[in-house]
Formats: sequence, C-alpha cells, structure tokens
Amino acid sequence: MAGRVLVFGATGGIGAALSRRLAARGAEPMLVARDAGRLRALGEAIGAPWQAADVTDAAALRAVAAAAGAPLAGLAFCVGSILLKPLARLAEADFAETFRLNALAPAMAVQAALPALTAGKASVVLFSSVAARRGFANHAAIGAAKAAVEGLAVSLAAELAPQIRVNVVAPSLTKTQLAEPLTRSPQMAEAIAKQHPLQRLGEAEDAASLADFLLSDAAGWITGQVIGVDGGRGALAGKG
Repeated sequence: MAGRVLVFGATGGIGAALSRRLAARGAEPMLVARDAGRLRALGEAIGAPWQAADVTDAAALRAVAAAAGAPLAGLAFCVGSILLKPLARLAEADFAETFRLNALAPAMAVQAALPALTAGKASVVLFSSVAARRGFANHAAIGAAKAAVEGLAVSLAAELAPQIRVNVVAPSLTKTQLAEPLTRSPQMAEAIAKQHPLQRLGEAEDAASLADFLLSDAAGWITGQVIGVDGGRGALAGKG
C-alpha cells in the first residue's frame, strides 16, 4: 500500500523494524515516539519524517495527525508495556496506567487520525500479546489490557469497514529493549524459549514482517483478525 503510514513507537524494536520495512518497499512511514534524538537518527537513516509525542496525550496525538496530513494509507501502534506482578501486589494505578498505554492510547491514536484514514483505503495494525488469550501467572494487568486491545480492534474493524481494515498482531516474548529484563539472563532466556514449540524467542522482524504485510495491499481482504506471532505458544504445548 503506497502512501503515508503513521508508526507509533517507531524507536522500539518492532516499530523500528517495521519503519525500515515500509521505507524499503516505498511506503512513507512517519515516525512517532517520545525520544526526539532516537527519532531523528532513525528518520535520517531511512529518509522518513518524524515527530516526538507522548501517545497518552490526546492533544499530542491530534497534532501528530495534523502534521501527517491526508490521506493516510495506514497506522501501526507499536507501543506497549510489560508489567508483571502478582494480583496481591497490583495497585489500582498499575491497572489504570497499563490500560491507558496499551488500550486507550491506540484508540485515541486511531480516533485522531480517523479523518485522514477515511480519506482513502487504509489499514490499521494494533499489537496485543499471547498473554491476552493464554493465561500466565503475574500477567493480570497486562493480560487484561491486551485483551482490551483485541476487543477494540474487532469493534473498529466492524465499524470502519469497508474503508479501513483493522487487525492485530499478537507476539510472544520478543527480544527487544522492552523485554530486556526478561531476556538478559541466558538461562532465563533459554528457559522461556523452551516454552515455545519452535524453541526460540521472537525477533523484532518476526512481528514487523506480519505488520508490514497487514498494512500492504496484499492483505486487502483481511480485517478483524488477531494473528499470533508467538512460536506456537498460544495454540500448542511447548516441549520444555
């Protein structure tokens, strides 16, 4: 799909990989994240415009949409968090902040960009997690928030069809800076990898390649789907 694509979380592992893929195939990524220095470096490397913004700030999201202009060919919301705590230790603020970043922020981002997305045929890609559908201990806050992302996506897919397609990529643990606390120990990383039938952790390119496909014309008859990029963990028993 030719045309400008808003990439939120562009300096993260998956967001950066997706931005590079979009630029390489001639799409026009516009990079959005909080860190202006890292945004500038990536933008200069791939020849893409960028704008620093806090994705939990509705006014900032409207400013990004205005700067991007119309029409937009797509929007990818690659922002998320990993909060792992047992229920007994979770405060109300933990649930609220996790929901705000993972579920409310993408809703506000799509809302802000809606006029530009409806100006042409467009695709929206959101990110969930294998933890939204498969239960893991200590995942109450993030599991609930990511399940909300999936509910949001199928609702928007119904509401915005046929002009806008909306799909979800649901990774398992992926080797990015966000997941570094869980993967820095070789022993821990190996133990988690063995919980996946494919016996490895995800790479940023694994999720980015699917997101790129869903944003492209090749996925023109796909909407309302939640697709796992999880080494089989969401559907199959691991070997470990």
